[in-house]
Order: sequence, then C-alpha cells, then structure tokens
Amino acid sequence: MAISNTIKRALIVLAHPEPRSFNAQMKDAAAEQLRASGIAVAVSDLHQLAFDPVEASHHFPVRQDPDWFRPQAEQRYAFEQGAVSLDVKAEIEKLQWADLVIFQYPLWWYGMPAILKGWIDRVFTYGGVYTSRERYDHGRFQGKHAMLSVTVGAPQSTYGPSGRNGDIDLVMWPSCFTLYYVGFSVHRPFVSYGVEGGLQYSNTSTMLERLSLQKDAFKTRIAGIESDKPMEFNRWEDWDADGRLQASAPAFSQFIRHPKSS
Repeated sequence: MAISNTIKRALIVLAHPEPRSFNAQMKDAAAEQLRASGIAVAVSDLHQLAFDPVEASHHFPVRQDPDWFRPQAEQRYAFEQGAVSLDVKAEIEKLQWADLVIFQYPLWWYGMPAILKGWIDRVFTYGGVYTSRERYDHGRFQGKHAMLSVTVGAPQSTYGPSGRNGDIDLVMWPSCFTLYYVGFSVHRPFVSYGVEGGLQYSNTSTMLERLSLQKDAFKTRIAGIESDKPMEFNRWEDWDADGRLQASAPAFSQFIRHPKSS
C-alpha cells in the first residue's frame, strides 16, 4: 500500500562511516518500507560517495571575485553561470527529484556529523536552493517532506526537559529549522535511544530484539508519514519589519518566543 498519492520518490541521506552500523541498518529499513509502499528510493551514502564537506574556493573554478572568496556570493554566481560543482549539482538534483527526504545519522556532540553538516553547507546553496525571498514558508521545497532520524547512545530518560543530556526537542530544533528554512514540511525527528558504539555487533538476543523493535517502529513512522502532522514554525507574516515576532503571532519554540515582560 502506498504511503500517499503525493509521495512517489524518496531520498535517504546517510552519514555514518561504518556500512554495518545501526544507522546503515536504519537506512536499509527505511528503504525497505518505502519500496514496499511503492515509493522509488535513492540513497546518498555520504561516506561511500567520499563527499567533500568543506566549502572552499577550489569548488568554484568560475569565480565572481577571484581575489576574495565569499562562499554565499560564489554559490549564487556558480548557479547563475551553470557552473555548480558536479558533486553538489548531483545532490541538488536528488533533492528536486524527491518528495520525501530522510536524514539518517548519529547525534555527535549535539549535532550533525561533520560530513552531513558540510553537505548542508555546500548543497543548500544560495541561489540554487534558496534566496532571500525564497525561504521558510516561501521556500523552494514547499510541498516536500523531510524527517531526521538520529541515534543517540544514552537512554531516553536523559533527553527529557530535566535530563542530563538536555531536552531532545531543543537539541534537534536547529537542524529541523534548517530544513524548514528551505521550505520543507518537517516531521518530528525519529530518535533511537541507547544505541551505543558497538551495540550493533552484540549477539545477545536482548540487544538484537531491541534493535529490531527500533527498526519496526521506524518503518511504522515512515508508513504513516503524511498522517503525521508536521512541526509548526513561524511564517513570514509572523515577523515585523525588523524580523521580530509580532505580539499577535504564535510562538512554537523556546528558540523563537515572545520576550518575558519585566
């Protein structure tokens, strides 16, 4: 049974250096569920692709300013000149092709692994993926869906509002907002807790069952992705001329909120 009539193609972006890792297994689980639902699947395994995450001047042989490297300006100029580097061009084309994008990675130091953060830096190009006018609810990827799927080593109890690792909703918000920034409808992250290094190699029935349950739960989330309400973010109309939240606008996060009255 298809997930919906609007999701026909999906891209999975994997950022883990070990092909036998639990993250790789989650990528496989996602692909299996999507294909079983009649969805075409493409995968960007960033380590397998040897994707260069470091934005640098050598990616821009055709330069707007050969004397001073301004990444954002050069990104836009390369797009306008049809001179985007081939690796970035291929990833942008995958994003344009996909109706759903799933990012699978381990949470390292409360954020994305460097290779995925660099992928964002280079692929979410100014001009090619967004402009000053095409952002947020006016973004180019309006109508497309995105979801983060992350693994963490600690138990779920430590990622609550009073947990020692911090509130997982706040930890993940900046990465989710990045996807909304370019127009995606962003679904709540899927978090696999207690996935420690080496856990995937355990032969104990308890551990294997635990991993199997995680993958089954992930498949269930993917199968019901469009009945799952996306996260809420502020729209252009919610901000005033100075880019501040208007008094009448709702607030959805501690990151963008109304100031407390003194």
